[in-house]
Amino acid sequence: MRKLPQPQVEALHSDHRHIHGTVADADGDVLVRVSDNPAGYTIPLHSHRQIQLLCAFSGVVQINTERGSWMIPPGHGLLIPARLQHAVEMLSDVSIKSVYLLTGDDDLAERMLQVLGVTDLAHALIVEAIRLRDMPPGHRKLALVLELLTAEIAALPIRPLGLPIPADRRLAALCRAYMAAPSVNERLDDWAAKLAMSRRTFTRLFQRETGLSFVAWRQQASLFACLPRLAEGMPVTQAAMLAGYDNVAAFTTMFRRRLGTAPRNYMKASLAR
Repeated sequence: MRKLPQPQVEALHSDHRHIHGTVADADGDVLVRVSDNPAGYTIPLHSHRQIQLLCAFSGVVQINTERGSWMIPPGHGLLIPARLQHAVEMLSDVSIKSVYLLTGDDDLAERMLQVLGVTDLAHALIVEAIRLRDMPPGHRKLALVLELLTAEIAALPIRPLGLPIPADRRLAALCRAYMAAPSVNERLDDWAAKLAMSRRTFTRLFQRETGLSFVAWRQQASLFACLPRLAEGMPVTQAAMLAGYDNVAAFTTMFRRRLGTAPRNYMKASLAR
C-alpha cells in the first residue's frame, strides 16, 4: 500500500517569527497553517524549505519578491517555490490559510510564482484539514484529506495576477507612480519621453524588464488598484474609476479577460467565501 503523507496541522497567531520558525522546523510532508492579520501588517523577507500555497480566504494579500509583486484576492492562492525570499503585506484585514508541501512532484516543485484560483474542492479540503487539526499523528482521514489536497493543488487554474516590477530604477519609479494613480490615458510614448528614449528603445526595455507589453502591464496594474476595493464591496462603477476607466463596460471587458468572470460575479464569490 502506498504511504500516505505525514500530516501536520496547526493554527498559529500572526507573529511571523512563530509561524515561519515552526514551519522550518516541522517534519510533516504536508502542513497547514492558519493566521488572521490586520490591514497594514507585514511579514519581512523570509523563505521556506517547503513549497507554499498561501491562500486568502478573506481580504487581499500582496507578496513582494525581487521578481515582482503578486496580488492574492479572496478565493485565490500564490504558489511560492521552496527557498524563494518573499515578503507579505496585508492590504486589508486578512484570513490566510497556507499549505506547505515537501513533495517529490518535480512538475510542482519546478513551477515558478503563480497565482492560482482555489477551487471549491481545495477550499473544502483545507477547511476539513483545519477541522481535523486535533487528530493524533497518523490519523488516516486527515492523511487522506491532505493527499487529495496535494493532488488538487497541482491542478488548480492559473490566474494572471502577477505584476512584475522592473529592476531599472527610472522605469520602476514610473511603474510605482502609475500603481498609485492608474489611468488608461497613460501612453507608451509619454513614458518613453520621460526617459528620453525612442518608442522602439523603450518598448524593448519594458519587455525585457517586465516580460510584458506596456499595455498588458498597465491593465494589470489597474486591476491591482481596484481588486482590494472590490473585495471590500466597492460598487463596480467606483472600482472602474479607481482603475482609471471612464467606461464601465471597458473595465468589465478587461476584468473578464483577466479573471474569467465579471466584477459583480467576482464580488459575489469573494463574499461567499
